[in-house]
Amino acid sequence: MGRRTVLLIAALVVAALGTVLIFVYVKNADDRAQADAAPVDVLVATQDVAAGTSAADASNAGAFEIKEVPTSAAAEGALTDITIISDQVALAPIFPGQQILAQMFGAPGSVSGLNVPKDKLAISVQLGDPERVAGFVAPGSEVAIFATIARTGAEGQSTQVLLSEVEVIGVGATSLSTQTVTTDTGEQTTEEIPRAILTLAVVQKEAQKVINAQSAGSLYFGLLGDGAKVSTGKPTTPQNLFR
Repeated sequence: MGRRTVLLIAALVVAALGTVLIFVYVKNADDRAQADAAPVDVLVATQDVAAGTSAADASNAGAFEIKEVPTSAAAEGALTDITIISDQVALAPIFPGQQILAQMFGAPGSVSGLNVPKDKLAISVQLGDPERVAGFVAPGSEVAIFATIARTGAEGQSTQVLLSEVEVIGVGATSLSTQTVTTDTGEQTTEEIPRAILTLAVVQKEAQKVINAQSAGSLYFGLLGDGAKVSTGKPTTPQNLFR
């Protein structure tokens, strides 16, 4: 076999080997690209979540949803459910579109501050589930506040709009409180009532109204929808209830 023939065979072998290597490289690159593009499920915020809000309360308010994203777009450690953070609170505000990570949450009491709007002050009230719209009130919600006050004389209880529009900036974890009720027959019954602390952003005059009304009677929140208008008017009493 001549030298020229040997060189030709060697060249063909090298060319074939090069072709194989290029094919393997391209296939591996294609596999990596497909893996990066493969969809995975991640938990994403759908609305603002204020610092100090528990993951469970935010989830119950519809603040999270499962979203499909390419693997390459999934944040490292992105969660698919709130199981491991359900009892923890947001350490900082979370905004719509953010993927939910375990490090965004910590133990209650670890939040260092509260974002209070400029020229407002923060006050808190404790309400049961019905009074806070079955738990649908969340940070960022706009609510109307109704106050029911017991009056002397024939009027009895009086219910009226106290404030027509107030922003909720924080919702604490739900806790159970025990309440004992005495029936007309003198029998006492004890029940556990879920309650949560809600923090409001108000001006001084509004704060005074809320604090006074809570001390003198009871408060009830109404969750405002888009375009909803609530105006103060005459109070509702047993005398005009059905008029």
